[in-house]
Amino acid sequence: MADPRPFTNVDPATAAALRRNGCDPHEVDQFVEHVLAYIYTLVPRPPFTHSGRLTALAASTDGVDRISSLPDELLRNIVARLPVKDAARTAVLSTCWRTLWRSTPLVLSDAHLLPDGHVWPPTRANSPAVTAAVSRILEAHPGPFHCVNLVCSHMNGYLARLARWIQLLAAKGVQDLVLVNRPWPQDVPLPATLFSVSTLTSLYIGFWKLPSMDVLRGASFPHLVELGICSVEMEHGAVESLVARSPVLEILNIEGCRRELRLRLVSQSLRCVQICSSVVENITMVKAPCLERLILSDRVGRGAFRVRIVNAPKLHTFGFLEPGQVLEVGKTAIMPGIEASTSTMLTTVKILSLNVRFGVRSDVEMVPTFLRCFPNVERLHIMSKRCDQPIGNHLTRKFWEESGPIENVVSRIHTMCLREFRGDTSEVGFLEFFFGSARSLRSAFILMANPLFTPYSTKEADTKVRHSCRNMASESSYQFVVVNQGQPGGAPWNFKTGADFSFPDPFSFAAGVFQA
Repeated sequence: MADPRPFTNVDPATAAALRRNGCDPHEVDQFVEHVLAYIYTLVPRPPFTHSGRLTALAASTDGVDRISSLPDELLRNIVARLPVKDAARTAVLSTCWRTLWRSTPLVLSDAHLLPDGHVWPPTRANSPAVTAAVSRILEAHPGPFHCVNLVCSHMNGYLARLARWIQLLAAKGVQDLVLVNRPWPQDVPLPATLFSVSTLTSLYIGFWKLPSMDVLRGASFPHLVELGICSVEMEHGAVESLVARSPVLEILNIEGCRRELRLRLVSQSLRCVQICSSVVENITMVKAPCLERLILSDRVGRGAFRVRIVNAPKLHTFGFLEPGQVLEVGKTAIMPGIEASTSTMLTTVKILSLNVRFGVRSDVEMVPTFLRCFPNVERLHIMSKRCDQPIGNHLTRKFWEESGPIENVVSRIHTMCLREFRGDTSEVGFLEFFFGSARSLRSAFILMANPLFTPYSTKEADTKVRHSCRNMASESSYQFVVVNQGQPGGAPWNFKTGADFSFPDPFSFAAGVFQA
């Protein structure tokens, strides 16, 4: 008997093909929905509350409408903060409200155009009504368009309508645009005209196919500050082309790149580059004089990839560095035991995050080398990665002591956070060494992995931490063992966290510990 559940993403033809190949299309549908849900956490949200609603309340007991007497600029501010349906409905309140919506810069989220009573996620059956409503609003409103989030439609059947939307968005001065397709298929082409919308300051695209390189070489984003590319099919060189044509771009975010990413970045304006959940081959910061944050999270695939820093004189925050990566400083590859020198150091980095499998000897042996490459690190974050089949003997404090003193551990690091602590012998050996060496340490946070995935209880983990810090070099530090009740490895990385410069340490914010 066929499964009666409706598909939210997979189209009938794809469902039939999956069944012929022995796959359950509902499982594929659910996986794609999971990816989309993650993308929705990455893209910017509209600047209003999703729970806000237009409520008709008496202004006073005498029946006088005092709200309508407020200055028009304040009333427009009110209208701009309402979901688009309610914003349009203000026209029926009184004659003075009729022109307000049309004279207010448009803030549109198509999630508010789903049928009443609909439960997320949107289905393919919702697409005709949603796309029709979006078309009516974009045609009717004279602009400008301040913020437009279009994430609910399956656009493969509405390519002509999509082209018209882009034309209207360009003509009416869209500034912040989020455009996420509801697949299937996953390679719906984006109109080439999108890449000449000169008014954009923020652009996020998801589940599309970029035009050819010939088209992208003609792109022009003179005011674009933030660019997000999520699960997008593209040719090698596409990202570099877009960056080169965005002279004030500060934030570049990439998620879900399934084709091996080879990135060579040259930019006079980039401050933050974040890449997550992607197949990465190599990344080279050729010339990035303003780059402050380089964050590489949740890499897909097991093969080693190369990260090369040629010119990034302001790089301050770097992670998540893994022993399986090949780190190059200038022309020098950082190998275990390499002698620290000016040519192998990144002296500007103050915040460093490492992913380490403490059960794998080759991983642990790279940690002292990495730490010596960043001599001025003050805040150290370590994610203890799960290792189902440990390779090599347990490494106790003796291993660390034999590796020699590490200057930043001794005299620089004032804050340390170890996430996903399981109480393994190698983890405890590192903590004993660290606490016994770190003279400048002020704060230490030990976040335990979910007890469901560890052989130790919370009490046992707490005992191990207390044992490891019995001979501390610093007397002013304090420790916590915090139980993580979430999934193994913690929550996925969030672009907003990494690019929010009001948080001086994005890894600390992501770990759920305060800024010490």
